[in-house]
Amino acid sequence: MEQAPTKKTQRHYLYFLFGQQSSMLGSMIVGFVITWWLTVETGSVVILSISTFLMFIPQIVVTPLSGVLADRWNRKTIIAISDSLQAFVTFLLFAFFLIDIQNVWLVLGINTFRAGLFAFQMPAVQSIIPTMIPKERLSRINGMNFLFSGLIFSIGPVIAATLLSFFGVELILLLDIFTYLIAIVPLLLIKIPRIHQITKEGRKKSFFKDFKTGFIVIKMVPGLLAMIIFAMIWNFIFRPWNVLLPYFILNTHEGTAFNLAILMTSFSIGSIIGSLITSIKKDFKHKIKINVIGASLFFVGQIFAILAPKGNFIIMIISLIPGAVIFPITVSTYLAILQSAVPKDKVGRIMSLDHMISMAIAPIGALISGPLANLFGIVNLLLMFAFIGILYPIFIWFFTKIRHLEYNKEKIEEDSEEKELVEIVAIVE
Repeated sequence: MEQAPTKKTQRHYLYFLFGQQSSMLGSMIVGFVITWWLTVETGSVVILSISTFLMFIPQIVVTPLSGVLADRWNRKTIIAISDSLQAFVTFLLFAFFLIDIQNVWLVLGINTFRAGLFAFQMPAVQSIIPTMIPKERLSRINGMNFLFSGLIFSIGPVIAATLLSFFGVELILLLDIFTYLIAIVPLLLIKIPRIHQITKEGRKKSFFKDFKTGFIVIKMVPGLLAMIIFAMIWNFIFRPWNVLLPYFILNTHEGTAFNLAILMTSFSIGSIIGSLITSIKKDFKHKIKINVIGASLFFVGQIFAILAPKGNFIIMIISLIPGAVIFPITVSTYLAILQSAVPKDKVGRIMSLDHMISMAIAPIGALISGPLANLFGIVNLLLMFAFIGILYPIFIWFFTKIRHLEYNKEKIEEDSEEKELVEIVAIVE
């Protein structure tokens, strides 16, 4: 029998959250250091594009499989193994740097494998939330997640840039292993509820049937597929800015690692403010409108940042903060929809399918960013994608069913389509 979330399970989740966020801090610092090392070592926008592209591939390939496994296997075991392997390969990278083996392609390969491990554990991490947190607190907990993430992304770049001033890359890599040890302790001590006992018959169930069930759930909730496609387009349009930012700071503005860190930190501070709003407010009405408007506002601020005078990072910071504030609000409400609108024993595969679809063309955006920057110029390219980012939400709103998406679970259950969904899922299983 499925166990309802209690105060005890919520408290255990907060312990787990502390450990995971500590591990994220280490990964954030290592990721910043590796990206900056690639930028300085190669001076190539193409290498940055390839690096981001390779990090996306595991998310597309691994996440669908890991989502199904998250609904079948012990989620605690999945997270523990993934975290442990990630710490191990980071130690290997430390060893290579220590003996002066600093090959760009070796670094890219290990970084890609780390991304694969993250993709493998992500559906398990996300799918335990509705099993440990009461439904009415999902939006608040998602906001808390972004609050902690915002804090980490605020201090992470500054810590990384500061460490780069005093230590070599190899020593900074050890920090990721230290934070892993902090994360593994609460994970091993807490109890993560099981959704159901997996029978031998369940183990024989085809992965394709699990995927089919997930797609049926997405299809039968009105507007849900449109919302996921909306996220897919956003992730594609945002990619050039995300990929080229280190090069943009280093070459266009003649900045340093510290300038990049301050810019990222200011964005994270805006995210913290947005996360605080989400954590304090119990729930949001008109969630889709928040997502659509938020997407456009994000790119409006980005245009002013792109056009900032050379070396004027203050204007860039001021321009990006409004979009940073609304970003966690949009994402936390997005996740709350997914977590509450589908059966708990299918959350893992729905989250993985959402991630697979929403990130489907992001690797292409990453891969073409470098060559397009060489062709059009980095400033022109960023402006082109920013203007597209402002306009496409309007098209999505008027020409898809996204504005009809229902968030009230009680209304969905009363709807005849929900009854049809239950019948179809039962047939598939």
